[in-house]
Amino acid sequence: MTEQNSDTTPETGHRLIRRYLRTLDSSPGVYRMLDAQARVLYVGKARNLRARVSNYARPTGHTARIARMIRETASMMFLTTRTETEALLLEQNLIKQLKPRYNVLLRDDKSFPSIHVTAHDYPMIRKHRGAKKGKGRFYGPFASARAVNRTLAQLQRAFQLRNCTDTQFASRTRPCLQYQIKRCTAPCVGYISEEDYAAVVRDAERFLSGRSTEIQDKLKTQMAEASDAMEFERAAALRDRIKALTEVQSAQGINPRTVNEADIVALHLQNGQACVQVFFIRAGQNWGNRDFYPRVGDDVEEAEVLEAFIGQFYDSKEPARQLILSHPIENADLMTEALSGKLGRKVELLVPKRGEKAELVDAALRNARESLARKMSETATQAKLLKGLAEAFDLPAPPRRIEVYDNSHIQGTNAVGAMIVAGPEGLMKNQYRKFNIRGDDLTPGDDFGMMKEVLTRRFKRLLKDDPEREQGLWPDLLLIDGGAGQVSAVAQIMREMGVEDIPMLGVAKGVDRDQGKEVFHRVGARPTALRHNDPVLYFVQRLRDEAHRFAIGTHRAKRAKSMSATPLDEVAGVGAARKRALLVHFGSAKAVSRANLADLKAVEGVSEGLAQKIYDFFHEKG
Repeated sequence: MTEQNSDTTPETGHRLIRRYLRTLDSSPGVYRMLDAQARVLYVGKARNLRARVSNYARPTGHTARIARMIRETASMMFLTTRTETEALLLEQNLIKQLKPRYNVLLRDDKSFPSIHVTAHDYPMIRKHRGAKKGKGRFYGPFASARAVNRTLAQLQRAFQLRNCTDTQFASRTRPCLQYQIKRCTAPCVGYISEEDYAAVVRDAERFLSGRSTEIQDKLKTQMAEASDAMEFERAAALRDRIKALTEVQSAQGINPRTVNEADIVALHLQNGQACVQVFFIRAGQNWGNRDFYPRVGDDVEEAEVLEAFIGQFYDSKEPARQLILSHPIENADLMTEALSGKLGRKVELLVPKRGEKAELVDAALRNARESLARKMSETATQAKLLKGLAEAFDLPAPPRRIEVYDNSHIQGTNAVGAMIVAGPEGLMKNQYRKFNIRGDDLTPGDDFGMMKEVLTRRFKRLLKDDPEREQGLWPDLLLIDGGAGQVSAVAQIMREMGVEDIPMLGVAKGVDRDQGKEVFHRVGARPTALRHNDPVLYFVQRLRDEAHRFAIGTHRAKRAKSMSATPLDEVAGVGAARKRALLVHFGSAKAVSRANLADLKAVEGVSEGLAQKIYDFFHEKG
């Protein structure tokens, strides 16, 4: 690739763009349009850079959005590529990184969970999120953790596979509760042979691979045979397994008949807002759906939105063999080539007009339309609450970003700070932040000191990353769980950092610490209260409670991790995998500490040098 960047001139708009044409050829590539402050306005790709950019050099014939973008353009940057497909992939990467104002932008890009059947003599079945790097087989994606949990619960009933960790499995001497409630066959204590357990695992994998009818027919035959042999207890168990499998299928809502593997992607545009609904069809089953709300302009077309969504969505995810779309996209051949190259096998893009595929698209479109209507209604309600908040506390304008802070600890131990964020579209969970309290000089339980550390770290980062406050990361309002003392302490911290223009509001519990009698504290103002039935009061309570929930959850996770810590964590070279191998082999950290050098060397994954390190660590400590 080659990169070009012209000298900045005061000239802007189509005249500036016309000057760039002299330096461009017909190579494929990616272009960036920047404003006077060098902020990226737009990223686009082109089969022919010169031909594509020449469109922007015309003074007329543009939509209002594009015309506005051209007027703001003060410079451009170009990257040439070898192929148009390479340009497409680069464009989507740059959009995700730079988040240009005039591009269609996917805002929610979380990973999706899957089901993992581990590689083990007695495999376990579990929920998995993230990269599929572990040994074993993965089935997914599922649209949500709820969809995975529901499927896992029914699979436990149907196949009774273990869900305990390998360490727990190796250390058990008697069956656990899962066996008692008929959710596991207790392979840990030998209640089922390895061959019989493997047969059940194969049945579970057949079901997850779409051969559910085959499994159910097999179970029905076995149930009839057990009944004829008067083995009524076994027949009842098989009946329950069939029922569990039926419940998995009936809970799916949309059940395709002829589509084995596909993602149904449907778009609904209305009043400058968009909702994309994605249904995940795997193994002939509906594994849930998710809705997304990409950022779009007022005058974008369905083809542009859908193409941008597909490119950004599958940048970090594995596509299905078929993408069944509600609208055609402009560069379907390029997108097909890019996705096929990513998957290593052919990917089809379809826009069906009739048949079952069209029915699936219609169902996804209906869901997209209804989801967008609910979203727009919620946004309108949220806008009213933010306006009411501004009026109640004399804010200059309705806040677009509210940051709420809270701490959690037990007598100063495992202390954490938490920040939640809310805005015009509600809670912005992808903006939540956790802070491990690290101050060595803090007195245990010093809430003021903890808050100072959290805010100092937060605003130091903001001053470093976005000193001009152009990226939308700075809050318009700070909400503090506390009274006048907390607010004064926070105000002092902000003055020390040179940030004094952000309003802050302290929420103190009122008389008898009753909810609904909160008192609000501001710098330089008398404490105030709101009517007990004021919607703004309920809104602030929800924000405070959400911050409290997030802080407590973070603290509990940290405490649980510290409780599971062992001396092995202090040994250099012993990571999670080797720690697990040592504990499985010896049964406990104490047994590891007592092991001789020869036994340590016998553990899989432990080299002679590491065995010596572990031995020396425990024996030097006595």
